[in-house]
Amino acid sequence: MENRKVQVKQPKYQKIAADIASKIVEKKYLVGEKIYARSSLASQYGVSSETARRAIAVLQDLEIVEATKGSGVRIKSYEKAAQFVHQFLEVQSIQQIQIEMLESIKRQRDELNLLQETTERLVNRTERFRSINPFVPFQVEIMQNTPYISQSIGTINFWQNTMATIVGIRRGDELIISPGPYATIEKNDIVFFIGNDECLERVQKFLYPF
Repeated sequence: MENRKVQVKQPKYQKIAADIASKIVEKKYLVGEKIYARSSLASQYGVSSETARRAIAVLQDLEIVEATKGSGVRIKSYEKAAQFVHQFLEVQSIQQIQIEMLESIKRQRDELNLLQETTERLVNRTERFRSINPFVPFQVEIMQNTPYISQSIGTINFWQNTMATIVGIRRGDELIISPGPYATIEKNDIVFFIGNDECLERVQKFLYPF
């Protein structure tokens, strides 16, 4: 599924209206002062006359300015300009939070996809390796809580109970290869064994049944 970056844009006429209101708040335009005609406003902001007209219409609807045909646009209210700027900035802040949340979700989705792909590659490589060399041994550490400490491999019927074949035991610095049925398992031994993919779980359950 293609990830598309969601863009939140405000109409140009709203931005122009907010910019004019900001200049009123900053006292660059004073109440009663006449400002641009629509044509000069369009030229200043590099927009069409219709966009400039809509910007003025917003300010007029909010009673920030009054526009009279033939007389241009005059500043009417500082307080309402300040209120509009405050609301505009709040909306911008909420939209920015929305954008950041969407970007965060996309990053998390990308990271999860990467993790899934990496895991799949690892599993595939492991399966291919085992298919090439099925005798790569598993290993398990013998701990005190197994009931088979100091008992022989043959006595505990290791193969019959697990379908796994022990191929080596590491005891301290010593490695016992092909230990045979009379070898015992002792605490802290590392037992190496071979078998199918399910035998590791069977060996764990057999050695540590409780």
